Amino acid sequence: MILAVDIGNSNIVIGCFDNNDIMFVERLSTNHRSTAMEYAVMIKTILELHDLNGEHIDGGIISSVVPPLTNTLKMAMERLGCGEILVVGPGIKTGLRIMLDNPAQLGSDRVADAVGATDLYPAPLILIDMGTATTISVIDGEKNFLGGMIIPGLRVSLESLASRTSQLPTISLTPTKRVIGTNTVDCMKSGIINGTAATLDGAIERIEEELGEKCTIVATGGLAGVVVPFCRREIILDETLLLKGLRIIYAKNKH
Repeated sequence: MILAVDIGNSNIVIGCFDNNDIMFVERLSTNHRSTAMEYAVMIKTILELHDLNGEHIDGGIISSVVPPLTNTLKMAMERLGCGEILVVGPGIKTGLRIMLDNPAQLGSDRVADAVGATDLYPAPLILIDMGTATTISVIDGEKNFLGGMIIPGLRVSLESLASRTSQLPTISLTPTKRVIGTNTVDCMKSGIINGTAATLDGAIERIEEELGEKCTIVATGGLAGVVVPFCRREIILDETLLLKGLRIIYAKNKH
């Protein structure tokens, strides 16, 4: 078994794979102040809840957009005896052809998404990852990573609204029955959910127009399940896409 760990700005997602099968997926809050020992205790607890321990884990792989925590999680996993721990970054084989001006700027989370998607779905592809930020990645028919977009995430937008206005409250991301809200909370909920869905539909349309062909569209991330049902385009929801990509990268690099 291997552990695949995605360190995001808001959450740390931990998945356990037995060959190609996902045994479990769990989430921790991203805490910059937690030590390697504290994260080791948390991961140990997760494993024990699934009747596992470090001896069952043959290795692990980490993608991270929070550099200060990367080595902390690596040390925590090593402390539990989880075998060789790989980190997605320079020197790691991905098989992905990155056509950016500066390929080193591409986040490891988007790399893992792209590796997973090109293995599982037909290209050309548009990948939508909805976390703290919403990222859109574009992969052409030859499986080249062309680039994409970065959009403020749902929670970032809501927090900005609540903190920068006097009369708008903090709200939950539960859908409304109608697009046209009849009170402040429903107006905010409809605006953030339907507005984001419309943004994604419009972005997809413009990307396909620029590419000159239709794409397979895949969405992932903690908030994708909230918005995708309100999009008018056909979008595949794959909530474990990034973890699947990490598993594939691990298999390409294991010694």
